[in-house]
Amino acid sequence: MYITVTRQHMDQTFSQSSADFVTYLEKENKGKSFDLQEHFFDQYNDRISPEQVIAEIDGNTAKLKKREPKFYSLTLNPSQRELKAINNDPTLLRRYVREAMKDYAASFYRKTPVSVDSIKYYAKIEHGRTFKGFDKKVKENQPYRAEIARLNNEIRKIHRGELQGSIKKRQKQIEKLIEQTLHKIDGVPIKQGMAKPGLQTHVHIIVSRKDVTNRFSLSPGSSYKESEAKLNGETVKRGFKRDQFFENAEKTFDKLFGYDRNFAEHYRNRKTFVRDPTTYFAQLTGLPVSERGLALKILNESGLNVPNLNIPANKVQLAVKTFHKLKRAMQVAQKSTSIEI
Repeated sequence: MYITVTRQHMDQTFSQSSADFVTYLEKENKGKSFDLQEHFFDQYNDRISPEQVIAEIDGNTAKLKKREPKFYSLTLNPSQRELKAINNDPTLLRRYVREAMKDYAASFYRKTPVSVDSIKYYAKIEHGRTFKGFDKKVKENQPYRAEIARLNNEIRKIHRGELQGSIKKRQKQIEKLIEQTLHKIDGVPIKQGMAKPGLQTHVHIIVSRKDVTNRFSLSPGSSYKESEAKLNGETVKRGFKRDQFFENAEKTFDKLFGYDRNFAEHYRNRKTFVRDPTTYFAQLTGLPVSERGLALKILNESGLNVPNLNIPANKVQLAVKTFHKLKRAMQVAQKSTSIEI
């Protein structure tokens, strides 16, 4: 489960309306009948119109300045393994979102605990993802695509009489380049905008910066970490315990669906991977053979191409360099699950 928290972001100031973002989240509903569409939902309602979402979010911004975000975006990104565990069932996913939002509310550091009923949020399930320009497979395919584009341009020029040469020769070169391209789906080279294969269901959640009373600010941003400050002579608790939210949201999924989470799927271990590959590697090599094998499979399926690590734990340093190379790949993978709004 990858969870991201992104603030509304538009250069130096913030849009006064959520309309553009809500419209963006409606993209999968285009051309579908009402009954086949995925609707916005909140803690208690399954069908909320985009117009109501915009009105509720835009009307809940009292005393927020132009340079302050009006809302935040959360994305809950179950892995394909997690989606298989719930049969990719949107009803179960909505149930999970509602429980996870209780974890979200409880992660605010306040004198009086925050409940989910204090949060104004609207969620939307999406079923597909497309390859982005920064995806590893797209970048590795780019030299082949550039050469194919050059040859196609030459073919067009020959047709127009602007260039002399053999069209057949260039067509054969293109066929060879397509065959040599590193990453393909059903024989078609992967490029930006192409749909990703397999289960890609995920959830976007738009959360108001203000609570339901439109009086108190509830910011989960990284700038608002758990802290205490003096206000009018009184100690005030503020901030958001992001690590607690991520870990509890994982535990909630496991408890709801009896999911057996592997070492490689734990948020705390992924965090160790990024910050301290040496420790992560030592822990991984110390796992029982079956669990380590599954962890390596999960890592490889994520696109990290981890080599076979069935070596004694006392030889950890021999392969630490591999994990340092993977660190950047992990960071890129994490970025691909979030969007700017």
